[in-house]
Amino acid sequence: MNTAKTFMLMAALTALFMVAGQAMGGQQGMVIALLLALGLNFFAYWNSDKMALSMNHAREVSPAEAHDLHALVAGLAARAGLPKPKVYVIDESTPNAFATGRNPEHAAVAVTTGLLRVLDRHELEGVIAHELAHIKNRDILIGSIAAVMAGAISYLATMAQWAMLFGGSRNDEEGGGSNPLVLLVTMLVAPLAATLIQMAISRGREYMADATGAEICGHPKSLASALDKLANYNAQQPMDVNPASAQMYIVNPLSGGTIANLFSTHPPMEERIRRLRSM
Repeated sequence: MNTAKTFMLMAALTALFMVAGQAMGGQQGMVIALLLALGLNFFAYWNSDKMALSMNHAREVSPAEAHDLHALVAGLAARAGLPKPKVYVIDESTPNAFATGRNPEHAAVAVTTGLLRVLDRHELEGVIAHELAHIKNRDILIGSIAAVMAGAISYLATMAQWAMLFGGSRNDEEGGGSNPLVLLVTMLVAPLAATLIQMAISRGREYMADATGAEICGHPKSLASALDKLANYNAQQPMDVNPASAQMYIVNPLSGGTIANLFSTHPPMEERIRRLRSM
């Protein structure tokens, strides 16, 4: 069901992108928007992992530097039927983690130094298993494409704003110009709709990664305990990260009140913990 929902949401995001392009320039605008989407997705496929690791100041560690962590990742990867991903560490006292990579053969798991300090072994296994689940379920690629598409739709909305200022209300001789009302709707509604779709995709994949991760490590309650700890630490001491990469982490690394949580890419922590404890 989660996979089917993700497919439908991705289709909706693509359709929204094409509608925005059509609003900008008719049939030609829709074709240009589709080509732009394909180009951006190609770029995201090859470069999202490098950008994510660099943006979050992650450094690769060798087995000699972090023997226990490498052994833990290797054991869980073998249990999940995955190649062992590269291992990265972020020098950050707040406990958190994320995975990145375009496919299981080119993947990486990054953990903060705070995560290694705060969690016991079973809890750490649960967190690593959750990140391996993202790799197994191809969530990193899906999330990267969704993020790029949402960003591109926002860019089209900005273009629509400029189109209204510079003759967007005039139709050309063939009737292919932009309708000012459609441009206005595109400018206001498209970015919000894209954000909501991206949020729905991310939340659904987090629930799936929790369930798959619990199966990999065999300790659903340990993962639930780890999430509880991580949520409390990140609420008290938010991380200084780029908001664009916040969705990648196992728990939201940014601070936010009730209104901000409504638009969070992470599902409610209470519900994630409840589902894990009921397994």
